[in-house]
Amino acid sequence: MTTLSARPRTALLVIDVQKGVVTGAHRRDEVVANIAALVDRARAEHIPVVWVQHSDEDMPRDSEDWQYVEELLRRDSEPLVHKSYGDSFEGTDLEEVLAGAGVGRLVVTGAESDACIRSTIHGAFTRGYDVTLVGDAHTAGDKSAWGAPPVEQVIAHTNLYWRWQSAPGRTAGVVETKEVSFEGPAEVTGG
Repeated sequence: MTTLSARPRTALLVIDVQKGVVTGAHRRDEVVANIAALVDRARAEHIPVVWVQHSDEDMPRDSEDWQYVEELLRRDSEPLVHKSYGDSFEGTDLEEVLAGAGVGRLVVTGAESDACIRSTIHGAFTRGYDVTLVGDAHTAGDKSAWGAPPVEQVIAHTNLYWRWQSAPGRTAGVVETKEVSFEGPAEVTGG
């Protein structure tokens, strides 16, 4: 139901699953395995897989921390979007990549739940995309030393509020990996 009516396709968005981002992240191995399963399914169903890779002063481009984790291998034919802001659309060519592929709906995975994931799902939604967050395929590191709640609460809260997000002409929702459909808008699920 996207407001981007001439763009009926869905894409899987894999955000910042980089060594320097997910090392020590909450349920890292489970989340990475879920993302890998979704990448395999998307490829089998001929769904575009779009990779997003962050760099900044603390994680310079081409450094070891900047590299994607070994379990996730991007194919040369799959777009790679380089970013330096939380929202994957800001200062990048993500919009052009998605428009070129006819994408109006995103299935979002990656890291970090309380930063780049939140920024990107909101950025996509305000740009007219339908946005499905995969509830068991995003994670974050512990930021409780800076006053944040424990990571499992951050993830649960992100899943909770995105489940009820709404706006005219767009859908939002949260599903588990096993419930992902690349064919239509998200169905709101519990949990």
